[in-house]
Amino acid sequence: MNLKLTRPLAVFDIESTGTNWERDRIIDLAVVRIEPDGTRQTVEFRFNPEMPIPPAATAVHGIRDEDVRQAPRFRDRTAEVVRAFEGCDLAGFNIWRFDVPMLQQEFKRAGSAFDMTGRKMVDAQRVYHQKEKRDLTAAVLFYCGESHEGAHGARADAEATLRVIEKQLERYPDLPREVVPLDRFCFPPVADGVDREGKVRWDAEGDMVLGFGKYQGAKLRALAADRDNRKYLEWMLRQNFGQQVDGLIKLALEGKLPRKAEWKPPADGDPAAGG
Repeated sequence: MNLKLTRPLAVFDIESTGTNWERDRIIDLAVVRIEPDGTRQTVEFRFNPEMPIPPAATAVHGIRDEDVRQAPRFRDRTAEVVRAFEGCDLAGFNIWRFDVPMLQQEFKRAGSAFDMTGRKMVDAQRVYHQKEKRDLTAAVLFYCGESHEGAHGARADAEATLRVIEKQLERYPDLPREVVPLDRFCFPPVADGVDREGKVRWDAEGDMVLGFGKYQGAKLRALAADRDNRKYLEWMLRQNFGQQVDGLIKLALEGKLPRKAEWKPPADGDPAAGG
């Protein structure tokens, strides 16, 4: 390994019941522990998450309820997990936003804590995003093989974007050649999604609920009616969730949020348009 270590490095990854680290559970945990002398040891844990594994999660990692029914719970193996990470710095892909908080939450449920004191982190996703820029200039270089002169000028950017799209259509023969199916490729339909990205969804009772974050599954109507939770919706308006989501949040805060049976999605482009 072309990395000088002064203490062990634990490269790890988690498979779970979903992406909400506050609510979802760990199913699979693999740790590749690398010692300063270069020796490696891989440890893998399989857990019963004590909740059903959603089909969407199984579609990603292939783990089904019957695969973990006889597996121990996380709380039953915390001591082994602690030993796997003992004295280690951490490495992984997107671990700061997902794997580390997921691990900490599992320890919290087990009545313990995953101590991050003094641990350093190497996040491959952050390295990737910082070294391989994903802006228009990078796209022009990648697809067109040329530098983007006049970057951030509206005309130059628009013309460069057109060249990139043309090159993408040349490079990927499976891309649709018509705008409507290409729109669906860029924004795949989200099951029960109200907006294009599924940030807001319909629940089984026909109410709008949040489709992400710590209040995932919570009804917008109920959040808006609660003084403390209302602040979370107000916070959302200060973020960049897009006009569609902003329009829906404003309707909730104004007490004008319709149920599914009453919902008439406005025309595309309207701030409150459905997906």
